[in-house]
Amino acid sequence: MNGVNEIRSAFLDYFGKNGHEIVPSSPLVPRNDPTLMFVNAGMVQFKNVFTGLEHRDYTRAVTAQKCVRAGGKHNDLDNVGYTARHHTFFEMLGNFSFGDYFKDVAIELAWNLITKEFGVDGNRLWATVYHTDDEAYDLWKKIAGLPDERIVRIATHDNFWAMGDTGPCGPCSEIFYDHGEDIWGGPPGSAEEDGDRFIEIWNLVFMQYEQQTIDERVDLPKPSIDTGMGLERIAALLQGKHDNYDIDLFQALISASEELTGVKAEGKAQASHRVIADHLRSSSFLIADGVLPSNEGRGYVLRRIMRRAMRHAELLGAREPLMWKLLPALVEQMGRAYQELVRAEALISETLKLEETRFRKTLERGLNLLSDATADLQEGAELDGETAFKLYDTYGFPLDLTQDALRQRGITVDDAGFNAAMERQKAEARANWAGSGEAATETVWLELRDRLGATDFLGYDAEQAEGVVQAIVKDGAEVQSASKDEAVQVVVNQTPFYGESGGQVGDTGLISADGLRLRVSDTQKKAEGLFVHSAVVEDGVLQNGAEVVLSVDHERRSQLRANHSATHLLHEALREILGSHVTQKGSLVAPDRLRFDISHPKPMSEDEVAKVEDMANEIVIQNSPVTTRLMAVDDAIAEGAMALFGEKYGDEVRVVSMGTGLHGDKQDRTYSTELCGGTHVNATGDIGLVRVVGESAVAAGVRRLEALTGEAARKYLSEQDSRVKTLASSLRVQPGEVVSRVEALVDERRKLERQITELKKKLALGGGGNGSADETRDIAGVKFLGKTVAGVEPRDLKGLVDEAKTSLGSGVVTLIGVSGEGKASVVVGVTEDLTDRYSAVDLVRVASAALGGKGGGGRPDMAQAGGPDGAKADAAVDAVAGALAG
Repeated sequence: MNGVNEIRSAFLDYFGKNGHEIVPSSPLVPRNDPTLMFVNAGMVQFKNVFTGLEHRDYTRAVTAQKCVRAGGKHNDLDNVGYTARHHTFFEMLGNFSFGDYFKDVAIELAWNLITKEFGVDGNRLWATVYHTDDEAYDLWKKIAGLPDERIVRIATHDNFWAMGDTGPCGPCSEIFYDHGEDIWGGPPGSAEEDGDRFIEIWNLVFMQYEQQTIDERVDLPKPSIDTGMGLERIAALLQGKHDNYDIDLFQALISASEELTGVKAEGKAQASHRVIADHLRSSSFLIADGVLPSNEGRGYVLRRIMRRAMRHAELLGAREPLMWKLLPALVEQMGRAYQELVRAEALISETLKLEETRFRKTLERGLNLLSDATADLQEGAELDGETAFKLYDTYGFPLDLTQDALRQRGITVDDAGFNAAMERQKAEARANWAGSGEAATETVWLELRDRLGATDFLGYDAEQAEGVVQAIVKDGAEVQSASKDEAVQVVVNQTPFYGESGGQVGDTGLISADGLRLRVSDTQKKAEGLFVHSAVVEDGVLQNGAEVVLSVDHERRSQLRANHSATHLLHEALREILGSHVTQKGSLVAPDRLRFDISHPKPMSEDEVAKVEDMANEIVIQNSPVTTRLMAVDDAIAEGAMALFGEKYGDEVRVVSMGTGLHGDKQDRTYSTELCGGTHVNATGDIGLVRVVGESAVAAGVRRLEALTGEAARKYLSEQDSRVKTLASSLRVQPGEVVSRVEALVDERRKLERQITELKKKLALGGGGNGSADETRDIAGVKFLGKTVAGVEPRDLKGLVDEAKTSLGSGVVTLIGVSGEGKASVVVGVTEDLTDRYSAVDLVRVASAALGGKGGGGRPDMAQAGGPDGAKADAAVDAVAGALAG
């Protein structure tokens, strides 16, 4: 039972058998404590349970919690690799009681686990208690049988825990193991306590008070328990090791590092191998939990961790990226306990490889430039800040790398000069941006972005998180508070809300706290990474600096995810069916629908639309996982990833892949691979269904597809089905016979319409001219047929005129039709033998003028015109007759 995986399981199983709920580790990015950069203790995910803000259906819990300490006040980064027990990533084993048991049960459970389950010699164990905690002192004597000399009273805050300046707090009791007289060091509280002989292995926190003010502390109505045991430390103890890096887990990682570098973990190389092993763990778990390397916030800490490991890989002589090659060894060791490592393996691998590739280029170039810039500096000298900033700004060489490289030569860097150069550049950028026309109206966002940095987006794997309000903007100006019914724009340090981009609309939802509620109607990205929540205060008063809970509208987000993933499937299907010339020309990903514009020269046929829809749904039915990787943009495109229209890409891009192709070149290969920063479903089956509901033209060479997914598609089909059933009932046929019955009715109607048209023509030419002049007159030796006809469409007048001309043999025909609105259409026909004497165009213009119109046109033998005053139809006929008479 001495392996790390066995110890973890044994700990969880032991407390599980003792009535504790086994709770999975929370992500490393805290969702319920915006004041923390990373989760650094097991109790973080239970913070709101301890304070009473959250209630769960259990009162006892046990966890193996992932923790990172590499930023802020808990920063062990510089010590890692050079000490026996410092890590950036570690696992904290802990058991918790939320008002259930207290000190006696906690001590008994801990003592029995260590001495009976783990088999540790109780004679080597010591305990500390807070100097006034007589209860804990007596319980250690009673339960564990510890003698007075092995129960140490500690008067400092090392043995008193507090959540903050106010809130739950209480005394601690730490358990130490004595490694023996051959190791230097003294018991806790002694002058030699910093030695390595006595090692703390478990801390029991007795949460029994509430600090209400600096000077006032009261008893909690339900005292609680919070414990923490470092897995790496207890593993070293149980494996007979004094150094955490000698346990099985680390030795497996170090062995893999030795094999790949060909350098043994001995002498100076030992520290480098340890740094790589430790930093591989923290880097991989942070990436798996959604943190990606960047130049700000959590991403910057990750980048520092990664680059520190990569620098040590370079010191070991590695000439190619190393970290990503070690990932399989880590997944083998920890993947069973933490499935997120397995799920995100592709993303972690690509991110490590990309970062190390870029870092090596930066390192080589920067070291050469730094060498040139400092060639004349001696030990004890200082590099000016301007040069250091130029290395950073122009060549991408970070300040901490400059400092680290020069430290070996005893040269410092003018930090103040570096910061001054940085501020000067920011001021110039603000001035340039403020004068850029329309953008000048939003200078407030650039100023906030400069002051606050980018918002940390947590929304790829979270829909709720806590944050600290950093800015409130009303009517374009920053304010410190907002009251009920006021519309404001809110900036928070971290958010699960997606800001509109790439066609996907922004998230909506709630921002809340005790006595406070804001309704978020939209989220936008401003000034390169600032997420701005447009909201109305529904209750309470919003204060700048307030800690709030941000909750994304889950149903709406789910619909957006489905619709966004569906656009990727449709894009690939369109390329498969129509050809590789198809590229995206725009999109809209809304919660209720999706719209996708493509380059294509002609309308899609019904068959093509059906094939595209079928192909997309084949991938939906696969229910294959949707995976994300981080890659260099050129590498991603070289691998076939599609770049979406309207997106701006940096050097690093998210590559979203889904499905396995079933046809053509894509068969048995990844179906869709695109560069995309949007949110997506976890598996294609989550889309539910894709239904194309429209295909139309947008512009020359651009077609638009509109589609529905999931519940919206189901409702659409249900409504269509209902219409078919209603139609079938009206036609008195079965639903399956509706099409043939409608086709028969349409054909029958066409026949009847043709018959009616023919009858109208015969009636029009056969008499009953509706008050017209005589059927045929002789004018100047020319036969003239002029009349007004009723019930004849304007388009049919020419046919009637042709028939009348044939009937006359030689002559002029004028027919006028009057619409229901009183407008008139007139057609004049002249037989071929008379066109040298009369022009139909001239005659029709005479008729048009009589009808109150202008112009008319056609050929000498046939012309058409119109007029607004159909009441003057007879006068128009007479006007033509007069023109013939001369």
